[in-house]
Amino acid sequence: MTPAEILQKIGGLSALVVGDICLDRWCTYDPAEGEPSRETGIPRIGVVETVVTPGAGGTVANNLAALGVGRIAVLGAIGDDGSGYELSHALAARGASSDLCVRSRAIQTFTYTKLLNATNQVEDQPRIDFINTRPLPVDVEHALLDRLPMAIEQHDVILIADQAETASGGVVTPAVRDAICDLALSYRDKIFFADSRTRVTEFRHVIAKPNQQEAEGASTRFCGRIDYPALRAHIAAPLLIVTHGGEGVELFTEDGAKWVKTTPEPNPVDICGAGDSFSAGMAMALAAGASPLEAARFGNIVASITIMKKGTGTASPAEVLAKA
Repeated sequence: MTPAEILQKIGGLSALVVGDICLDRWCTYDPAEGEPSRETGIPRIGVVETVVTPGAGGTVANNLAALGVGRIAVLGAIGDDGSGYELSHALAARGASSDLCVRSRAIQTFTYTKLLNATNQVEDQPRIDFINTRPLPVDVEHALLDRLPMAIEQHDVILIADQAETASGGVVTPAVRDAICDLALSYRDKIFFADSRTRVTEFRHVIAKPNQQEAEGASTRFCGRIDYPALRAHIAAPLLIVTHGGEGVELFTEDGAKWVKTTPEPNPVDICGAGDSFSAGMAMALAAGASPLEAARFGNIVASITIMKKGTGTASPAEVLAKA
């Protein structure tokens, strides 16, 4: 299946992003405006421009929209606060619905604040993150679980964004993860595609996509050695995808392993979000009917475009066709 054929089918498909959806706030500051505070004497950071974009699982949604997916929704937990308002509007501006998200005053919206120097556009100050470190409130978790079955039934592709690296604070709780895995068994005709930074060994029956470092850690924790086929069997994944940055990806099924190489970019502009763009591309290609090899090649093309853009970039159909 060619990239052109994949792109033609994508417009008729729908995708749901489940998990940690955050707000990326890009703040440009002017060093010349760093005069000390009169009250404390501490120099201020004078922000002169702010741009907001959806981040974490929202980055996956951005890429889905850029590729022309017909219908996109996100299901996560958002604070009933100003950042939540900004996140909903940022998603809507890209054609992704946040109507399924649970909004609560008991949590704050997961937000990354990145400070860029106006003189060179370099992020040279500590990032300010608004995070949740306590367990997800029970009523929020129950609301997510109530919405999950219908949301999955209504979409062709389900992408799970398990971004949180701490034991508490993330949306993909053990109960949410178990519900997703159970539904994956019930809806074998749908694509369930999970990206988990630290808990890949806890998923079952879904396509799993760790990067090399994550896969090595998961495999070592599970069986005391780096053994990707054993990891795939342990989580009963129909497909295990291990990404290796500029080298490409390794695919593991019950029939064995295959490499899908890519041409490394010698001077990438920004690799932030490359994994998310790959996930969006490969998952949609699989749903369009591509083989795992064809879908991995398509995902590699999407990622190779986004790493040549500042920030968490996306790839348009025209760019994909030009690169193919």
